[in-house]
Amino acid sequence: MNADTIKNVLIFALPLLIAIIFHEVSHGFVANKLGDPTARMLGRLTLNPIAHIDLFGTIILPLLLIVSHSPILFGYAKPVPINSMNFQNPRKGMALSAAAGPVTNILLATVSFLLWKGVITPLAAVISEATGETILLPLSMILQSSIVVNVALAVFNMIPIPPLDGGRVLTGLLPPKQAMSFSKIERFGFVIIVLLLYSGIANSIIMPIINSILMVFQVR
Repeated sequence: MNADTIKNVLIFALPLLIAIIFHEVSHGFVANKLGDPTARMLGRLTLNPIAHIDLFGTIILPLLLIVSHSPILFGYAKPVPINSMNFQNPRKGMALSAAAGPVTNILLATVSFLLWKGVITPLAAVISEATGETILLPLSMILQSSIVVNVALAVFNMIPIPPLDGGRVLTGLLPPKQAMSFSKIERFGFVIIVLLLYSGIANSIIMPIINSILMVFQVR
């Protein structure tokens, strides 16, 4: 790895880990509130990364994307188990639980933006240049990385293809008959997602959305 790659890994590693863990915990948290205690009983309502880390999805895949300078940076943790039969309304419960992940990522992006613009930037104007370069500049870069990572995760996961969150939300919104037919593509969902990414179709659709949101957060 060259110096720039190592710097990118250091800057993106912590925000990505936090984004992924909060994303998964939020699924289980909302599911628990709606009547499904599965994630809580299995110890998945914790911010301890050991409970959530997936070797490939949380570590290897993001590193590969960073090293290859991919325009999209994402990863995933071990999926939080949810039993829809515990919900009073299974379809609604699954849709709300699925939506919780992307919503949480947007909230994290918002908090990162507020810390960056409301705390770090004003401090940089009143402290010494040396302190700013040593402490505030790295913090500023990490917070901006957090915005990018969380927005990318939110948009990517809302692609309406199961098993992504967007697919589960759409399944909950469709009429029962159409929802049942649509849910059957989940067995091929991963293959479809890989094909969309490999062909560039996914990038051409989601990158403009990601960039538009990042402009709101003043990162682009």
